[in-house]
Amino acid sequence: MDWASYREALGRPRGRLGIRLGDVGMAAVVLVAVELSVVTGGGPGAAPLDARAYLLGAVLVLPVLLRNRYPRFELLACSVLLLLYYTFDRRDISPAPLLSVPLYDAAAAGFLVAAIVIPAVYMAIGLVVVELSNHSGLVTLINDFLPSIVVLALAIGLGDAVRSRRALAAETAERLRVAHEEREAEAARRVAEERLRIARDLHDTVAHAMATITVQAGSALHVLGDRDEKLRGALTAIRETSKHALREMRETLGHLRQGTENGAIQVTPGGLDRLPALRDAVTAAGAPVTIAVEGEQRPLPPSVDEVAYRIVQESLTNVLRHAGPAARATVRLCYEPTALGISVIDDGAGTAAPDGDGRGAGHGLTGMAERAAAVGGEVTAGPRGEGGFEVSARLPLVPG
Repeated sequence: MDWASYREALGRPRGRLGIRLGDVGMAAVVLVAVELSVVTGGGPGAAPLDARAYLLGAVLVLPVLLRNRYPRFELLACSVLLLLYYTFDRRDISPAPLLSVPLYDAAAAGFLVAAIVIPAVYMAIGLVVVELSNHSGLVTLINDFLPSIVVLALAIGLGDAVRSRRALAAETAERLRVAHEEREAEAARRVAEERLRIARDLHDTVAHAMATITVQAGSALHVLGDRDEKLRGALTAIRETSKHALREMRETLGHLRQGTENGAIQVTPGGLDRLPALRDAVTAAGAPVTIAVEGEQRPLPPSVDEVAYRIVQESLTNVLRHAGPAARATVRLCYEPTALGISVIDDGAGTAAPDGDGRGAGHGLTGMAERAAAVGGEVTAGPRGEGGFEVSARLPLVPG
């Protein structure tokens, strides 16, 4: 056992009174000092040195056991017991062996006034009593009382110095904590400003393209008139999808700019209630989508609902990009008691990316895995043995 373990064992409070092993050891040291003073405390009018004297000397030390939790009570109790000892069964003992530790504890705990007043009263009473009883001279009084006064003063000064150092250490720690929090807040502010700048740049680039697509699709519909319903459906899907994407991007950027009162960013999530519109858009783009629901459909936690929609959205986007012409996709949602299962299967002939991570060379599958992990779920994706591609996800209904 190293020194740190010894200190921890000695300083661990025990029981209701919070007595530590270190307190017991200190009480033993004080007991030895008091008993030595009892042995040598004879003189005119002193009680005989017998078992009673030793027992009363031990009783004087008992409050020292409470020095950890009740330092002021320790000082008051020792002072009262010492006064009773002087009154009913006096031996000429100095108050220094008994009161030094309680005075140190009281001063260290911040009870400086009591630590000064109590020994001052004792010394004054002692000087008066000794002078009236023995008619000692000034030199004799100084010789008898000066050592005790010096010891008690040193105990008070040491306790006050320890209190001051503790207060300085606490103040320094608090200043360091505040400075650390200010640095973190400044770093977070700079990160937020950089994200906002990136969001603005992204909005300026993508919003222009999406607005152009929307206008061009509307113009094409106007020129096409009532001819070719299939082409009209595709153009309508393009226009509505681009409008929705542009509107969602503007909402997100608006929340980034304004924020909220507590600094958090709240964006309206896209949940599975928008799945029919997504199905229609992907179908109009050339990849028929079928949705199958297993189990009892019920509301999901907002974070899980959004992640589920984004996984299906990205999976169907990959179908359009990589599954090839005439591909069909099936979306299965399985509502389990504690989780939501998602499966997106297509029968296309798309191939995996050169890096083997899945379809395409982008970050779609990585993004899906990160979204799922954020709510305690997981995503797997890969080619199917009978052809096509499958993305499977399992999201707990209580986010992790």
